[in-house]
Amino acid sequence: MTASDESTVALAFSGGLDTTVCVPLLEEEYGYDRVIGVTVDVGQPEAEFDEARRTAEALDLEHHVVDATEAFATLCYRAVKANATYQGYPLGTALARPVIAAAILEVAEEQGCAAVAHGCTGKGNDQLRFEAVWRGSDLDVIAPVRELGLTREWEMEYAAERDLPVEGGNEGVWSIDQNLWSRAVEGGELEEPSYIPPEEIYEWTAEPDGTTTVEVTFEAGRPVAVDGEELPPVELIEYLNEYAGQYGVGRTDVMEDRMLGLKVRENYEHPAASVLLAAHQALEDLVLTKEERRVKRGIEQEWAEKAYEGLVFAPVVRALEGFIDETQSVVSGSATVRLEGGTCRAVARDSEYAVYSEEMASFNTESVAGIEQADATGVAKYHGLQDRLANEVADRVRGRVPSISTDEE
Repeated sequence: MTASDESTVALAFSGGLDTTVCVPLLEEEYGYDRVIGVTVDVGQPEAEFDEARRTAEALDLEHHVVDATEAFATLCYRAVKANATYQGYPLGTALARPVIAAAILEVAEEQGCAAVAHGCTGKGNDQLRFEAVWRGSDLDVIAPVRELGLTREWEMEYAAERDLPVEGGNEGVWSIDQNLWSRAVEGGELEEPSYIPPEEIYEWTAEPDGTTTVEVTFEAGRPVAVDGEELPPVELIEYLNEYAGQYGVGRTDVMEDRMLGLKVRENYEHPAASVLLAAHQALEDLVLTKEERRVKRGIEQEWAEKAYEGLVFAPVVRALEGFIDETQSVVSGSATVRLEGGTCRAVARDSEYAVYSEEMASFNTESVAGIEQADATGVAKYHGLQDRLANEVADRVRGRVPSISTDEE
């Protein structure tokens, strides 16, 4: 690690309006002599890296590009194990931010920076996700857009006055965040809950047409193959994004509750995530016991909430994953899902760890492992006994006749 230089700051740099404006602001308003731009690859389109490189060159900005796709894919697989979604969507942006923040922090420490900076506003979630990682270091954290109260209109005027290399045109209609796990689209008329999104906002998913099936193989909860072909995590996710997207799978339109209390309208595309989550859940339903599934649902909710908050490195998440990993030891096998009409549903599952006996479940067998149908009589007598006793007491005290009516008296 290089010794800290009080005049150097590392900026999370995308080459877009916010981060481009931040470069001169960090120099002029905050007094930094050296600004380092760091762009982290978590599966964005190549065009975004081209834009970041061009903008950095035009600004004469020292620019670092870090490949974190493998680390991000690993986190996505942890999310699969946890069946993690937040209010209906698979957490693509939320999962990516801590990975990006950790990569930027590593560069900042290697370069001897005194501070790290981002271009997030004071209204969104990303400021919290970045800073949850950064504030665990000794570096200062700077947020020019938030701290200076900047608006997008002011930034555009500032960029024009300074002749900053900011691309405009129709690309500014929607705000798009894309990574390996999801593609998020917001802004413009999409902010209106009553507005029906046009088909043009979608790139990963086509209008639903046709039907097919896809088989996903898991080992200890991790996807390892699609239709029998073994693929590493990044390639497997990319393949399913393209393949399932052809059938319209993976669209979510949600009124999302942000951490700061704001309710916002978000549109997401996530074909691979939809397939993997559906297949994983189906396999778990086959191999886990009722009690494991019941307890795990609560743990999954907690994991997803922490992931949404950008706190995947928190001690409680490690503790939650202790239970999750224990259950995943038997989540090996395959699940087949049908892609049809923009939906994805499990239609078959198979595992040597299945907690299932066809012989015991069949209506055509009388006695299996010493258990006969008549043995259920005692169970039936006790089932609901306490409830019946409580109702009898209540009816006697209130002087009423037992009834299944729900009408108020």
